[in-house]
Amino acid sequence: MKRFFFVIVPVVGVLGALYFYLALNWNYSSGERAGWVQKFSKKGWICKTWEGELAMVSMPGTTQEKFPFTVWDDEVAANINKVMGQRVSLHYDEKVGLPSSCFGETRHWVTSVSAVPEIPLAPGVVVPLPRLQPMQPGTAAQPQQAPAQPAEPAQPATPAQPAPAPAQPAAPPPPQEQK
Repeated sequence: MKRFFFVIVPVVGVLGALYFYLALNWNYSSGERAGWVQKFSKKGWICKTWEGELAMVSMPGTTQEKFPFTVWDDEVAANINKVMGQRVSLHYDEKVGLPSSCFGETRHWVTSVSAVPEIPLAPGVVVPLPRLQPMQPGTAAQPQQAPAQPAEPAQPATPAQPAPAPAQPAAPPPPQEQK
């Protein structure tokens, strides 16, 4: 019985701690998702985490795809709240193997956010917006002034070449008389 308490319990405790350490520090995947944050709130009975939903639209007029995510860092959560209503890009790490929802309701943990400066409507068609500087934790997105373009000198109007006259259709042949 002493052996159980002094050997097996500490070994199980160390293995459990090692498992949690690896699960929290290892990423299954990481990447970027762009869209509009449509839902974001702090949830949980005991372990409070920020939970959100990103609406992603691939082409105008198509059904949106929802990307659920979790935020642990309060500074990143404050930055997401500042850019609500704008198109954003979220950098996330995907965690697998966490045993409870105390670590978040989703596997996708957002680590940073940046505002996307333009909206692509279709290939080659873009709606420009004011350029936003990338957000660092604890700062708000600030519009960036576009560099002033020098005015182009007015070009004198050159007379256009007259278009060639269209060719006159040939007159129809005179009707032949029947014999």
